Amino acid sequence: MAKVLHTKWYAETVKALQINGKSERTQQCYARAVRMLIEHVGKEPDLITEEELRDYFLFRRNDCKWAPNTMKICYCGIRFFFEHVIRREWYLFNILKSEKERRLPCVLSREEVYNILERIRTFHNYTYLATVYACGLRLQEGLNLQVSDIDKHRMNIHVHRGKGALDRYVPLPNETLFLLRRYWQTHRHPKLIFPALGRSGKLRADAENPMAISSVQGALRQACAASRIIKRRVTIHTLRHSYATHLLEAGVNIRVIQKYLGHAQLETTMIYLHLTQTGQEDAFAIIDNMMKGFDHE
Repeated sequence: MAKVLHTKWYAETVKALQINGKSERTQQCYARAVRMLIEHVGKEPDLITEEELRDYFLFRRNDCKWAPNTMKICYCGIRFFFEHVIRREWYLFNILKSEKERRLPCVLSREEVYNILERIRTFHNYTYLATVYACGLRLQEGLNLQVSDIDKHRMNIHVHRGKGALDRYVPLPNETLFLLRRYWQTHRHPKLIFPALGRSGKLRADAENPMAISSVQGALRQACAASRIIKRRVTIHTLRHSYATHLLEAGVNIRVIQKYLGHAQLETTMIYLHLTQTGQEDAFAIIDNMMKGFDHE
């Protein structure tokens, strides 16, 4: 039954998502949500009833214990599909709401970041991960960097079509520029900074696609294990969280950090105020001094 989505319904879904301006990543997530629904119910989507859809949502929430963010993707993907492809106007869609997840992201110290990078075994993975941290990039933003994105005169990187299809410029540290230049000279691809590797493991100057996600993710996992980092949920995005936190601790204005990260809302950037210890030590001393004189004897 899953093949149904990959034919007629998949094509119709992709068309609707593209017309709606959804990113490629969103298209994949929404299509996956609908595929899982079809696999669970076992019938073509245009035959699914509102009651069956309600029961499916309750199953994922109560039995599968899906996290709020996972449920949000499930709701949004399936709702988009039924409203814009199947064209159902059900009351159920008016009451869908997922809980807001308030879990703070994992953040590494600068020492932990350097400790991990020192244990990356291959030059291509090292260059990629070091660049992601040094420039605060998302996973796909780093992989899709192009030679033309590097401005050595203004010392910045032009990030094209970030999350929300937003372009931005981020500072390019001198050492990162030298590292990227050294790495590019190993393959001299006319377009890509991180071209895909061939089957032999050698860099390809004629590759049409960037390196595989599994390659950089696997390299980070191995380095974390080798460095004995015990923090949970350390991913490539953790390097971006760490970058923002370290900038804040160094005194960079939070509005500037918002710009570098490409956040549309300052509220998104404000989460890093909860992740830094800078300023808390001074606050404790001030509070301790203010509250003197209450030790009644």
